[in-house]
Amino acid sequence: MQAITFSQPGGPDSLCISTLPVPRPTGGNVLVRVMAAGVNRPDIMQRQGLYPPPPGASPLLGLEVAGEVVATGPDVPTDSFPTVGARVCALVNGGGYAQYCTVPAGQCLPWPTGFDAIHAAALPETFFTVWSNLFMTAGVKAGESVLVHGGTSGIGTTAIQLVRAMGGTVYATAGTQDKCTLCTALGATAAINYRTEDFPQRIKDLTDSRGVDAILDMIGGAYLDGNLRSLATAGRLVIIALQGGAKADGVSLARIMTRRLVVTGSTLRPRDAAYKAAIARQLEERVWPLLARRSIRPIIHATFPFARVADAHKLMENGTHMGKIMLDLQHLPTDTTRR
Repeated sequence: MQAITFSQPGGPDSLCISTLPVPRPTGGNVLVRVMAAGVNRPDIMQRQGLYPPPPGASPLLGLEVAGEVVATGPDVPTDSFPTVGARVCALVNGGGYAQYCTVPAGQCLPWPTGFDAIHAAALPETFFTVWSNLFMTAGVKAGESVLVHGGTSGIGTTAIQLVRAMGGTVYATAGTQDKCTLCTALGATAAINYRTEDFPQRIKDLTDSRGVDAILDMIGGAYLDGNLRSLATAGRLVIIALQGGAKADGVSLARIMTRRLVVTGSTLRPRDAAYKAAIARQLEERVWPLLARRSIRPIIHATFPFARVADAHKLMENGTHMGKIMLDLQHLPTDTTRR
C-alpha cells in the first residue's frame, strides 16, 4: 500500500509517499480500505516530533478515516456492524494516512445518510473530541452557555453546532472578522475577535456579568486567567490542547475556590478502546440522526489529493483555514490481492 511517512521530525516537506505492507487486523480490529482521511493538529505535532504515538499505536500519521471494511479480526462478530463491505468512518489510533488502516471495531460508525467519503472522514476526530469533553466530561445541558475558543477550527465549528443543537447558548473566539462571521452563521450568539477584543470583558458584557457555564479551550496557559474570569459560579473549564503554552504564571487560584470552578483536561488518543467505543455509541444515538437530517454538518475548508499532503500540512500550520482539511485517497490504485 501507499502511505505517508517521514524519516525524521521536520517541516511539511519531510513528508513522502512510501510503499509499506498492508496491515492485518488482529483481535477486535477491522481493516479499512481508506477513501479519505482528515488532517488534524496532532498530525502536525507528531511530524514535528512533539507528539509521539502512544504504545501500540501505528507510527503513521492520521487519526480519522472513512472507507470500506475489507477484513475483520478473529474477535469481531460476523453478524454485527461493522461487517466486511460496510462503509465506515472511524477514529483511529494512528495510520490514517495510508491506503489501508486497522481500527478497533467499536470505534467505527456508519456513514451518515447521504454522506460521501470526504464528509464522513471529516467527522470522527472533532465529533469524538467535542462530545466526550463537553457533554460527557463537562456535562453541558440544554439551557447552559458555552465559550468555544478557536471557533473556526474543526473542533470549533463542530462545538458551535453541537451546543446549539443540544439546546445551549454558545459564544466563540476567532482571529478575523471573516472567521467571526462564520461562527455566528453556524449558531454562535456572538463571536469575539481575540486580536482586537478582551474576551473575558466581552463575556462579562454578553452575560450580564454572570459568565458562561463551560469553556472548551485549546490554548492552555495563555488563556487560563481569562478563562477563569469568564466562568460562572460552578462553571467548568475543559482544556484539550496547549497551543498557548503549558504554564500559566500569576493566576489566582482563589477564584477557583470561591466560585466552585472545575478545571479539567484530557487527551483522547491514549484512552482505551472501550472508552472510545462508548463515545461512538452515544454519537450514533444522539448526533448521527442530526447529521442525516442536515441539522448539523462538517465544515470542510479544503480537500487535497493524497500526494499533496505537504500542502495540506502547510495550510493547517498557517492558520487561515476555516473548518476541516481533508486528504482524498479515492483515486489511488489498489492491490486487493495482498490483503
